[in-house]
Amino acid sequence: MRAADTNNPDSATLALSALAWTLSDQPRAERLLALTGLDSDELRARATDPGLLAAVLTFLESHEPDLLACADALDVTPEALVIAHRNLEA
Repeated sequence: MRAADTNNPDSATLALSALAWTLSDQPRAERLLALTGLDSDELRARATDPGLLAAVLTFLESHEPDLLACADALDVTPEALVIAHRNLEA
């Protein structure tokens, strides 16, 4: 994993990558849809909405193993995902 200070992707781009990672696993994707109340059509339509992207990061933060695995897969620190979440909600 990279150090936190070397993470340069903007928050929306990082969150969109986290969304793609989340959806890459069917059980995890189904859990996201169930917990957010979204359906796949709404998810596609709102994929770049900052509120939806923040919700995806909330979803990951609520289950630390997913947060850590996502950060590892995206080659960022978990803190970078948390900061992206905070920035999207600002």
